[in-house]
Amino acid sequence: MTDPDVVIKIEHATKVYRIFERPLDRLKESLSPFHKRYSRDFFALDDLSLEIRRGETIGIIGRNGAGKSTLLKLITGVLQPTQGKIAVQGKMAALLELGAGFNPEMTGLENVYLSGLIMGFSREEMDGKMDTILRFADIGDFIYQPVKMYSSGMFARLAFSVNVAVEPDVLIVDEALSVGDVFFQNKCFRKFEEIQRRGTNILFVSHDINAVKRFCNKVLWLDQGHEVMFGDRDQVCAAYLSEQLKSMNKENRAGVEDLNGANIDCWQAEAGTARYPAIVPREDTINNFPERSKIVSFFITDMDGNMTTNLCTRVAYEIHIVGRFFEDIHDVIFGITLDNAQGIQVLAMNTFLSTRQGVSVRAGTVVESRMRFTLPMLHEGEYLISPAMSMGTQQSHVNLTWLPLYAKILVSNAGANISLLELDTESAFSVFDEQQVEFY
Repeated sequence: MTDPDVVIKIEHATKVYRIFERPLDRLKESLSPFHKRYSRDFFALDDLSLEIRRGETIGIIGRNGAGKSTLLKLITGVLQPTQGKIAVQGKMAALLELGAGFNPEMTGLENVYLSGLIMGFSREEMDGKMDTILRFADIGDFIYQPVKMYSSGMFARLAFSVNVAVEPDVLIVDEALSVGDVFFQNKCFRKFEEIQRRGTNILFVSHDINAVKRFCNKVLWLDQGHEVMFGDRDQVCAAYLSEQLKSMNKENRAGVEDLNGANIDCWQAEAGTARYPAIVPREDTINNFPERSKIVSFFITDMDGNMTTNLCTRVAYEIHIVGRFFEDIHDVIFGITLDNAQGIQVLAMNTFLSTRQGVSVRAGTVVESRMRFTLPMLHEGEYLISPAMSMGTQQSHVNLTWLPLYAKILVSNAGANISLLELDTESAFSVFDEQQVEFY
């Protein structure tokens, strides 16, 4: 690689496996004098080209079998590409399948030294890192036991601890953190932030889109071995979630169409005339059923009816979603989600949660949904709102229209702002002399 800022360069990487229907077919193909094929090619990865620059954290998303793990194995050298080239600059550490690289018969301590040796560190160098590794892994005396006795969580703890302690230039993590408990996951993600500040490149495979949006600068979306999208975190994740919603809609559609449970009746038109600000059309708007409905207006008002995008915590507001309907539809739900600047979805609200039923609407009508709420004590800053309409129930629904990350709001919080969400509390105090108190 001639560019020093390019840490990983992938050029037309392809990985093909031969698939045999029966074990005997493998023997028949190998012995065939005319080279007859008894197998078919399976492209785990197909003609992928990519450059990852210094300091970037790349999320890799996609369904099971999309080629995510194959790509990481090619980058780490566990597998060799059938075609193409992959070049990596710098020291690399990888946390792939659970316990990969560990000898199950050896103790955890012995495996630490073995892993260090594989990554090019002497025993003396690993001795200098041992306290950090043991403290972070926090598995106690199990470090002296064979790792075949470890739980999946203990595997993850020790493997992650070793890989971050060696201070790699590139850290690769393939879904392994999902087996750890919430405390360890939190510790790992804090470690991610620390090594990001050091300039370490991270390649992170996960089905947790919120985690990907929180930690990654860019995202690669793979499907059946092909690149679907690569680029800005928010754009790729929004497109991926949209595709997931469409898939979920197909699965839920048949059951939802015939639901027709208890509904709020919105058949009768209001008297007078209503005026609403029209939404600005966007290419990323998801209209799954444009022949049925669409969102035509969305805005927020204070309790005096004034439209606003500057919100204060502990103050009441109303969310207005206005839909136009071209068919009679039962079980309609209006709702929003709120994401912070790091891509974390911090809250959601919808009409089903508040009313425990859907809404019946009539063809040729425009329905305004109003949801009144008091803004909780969110950390102040900018947030993005995504309004949506769906039909069904909270547990099983089909999205009609979704406007991802449509509007920006500014939240002001006069509180401490030391966490993502602060809680209002009622406090009480009791005072005793020391002689009055017993502890048990």
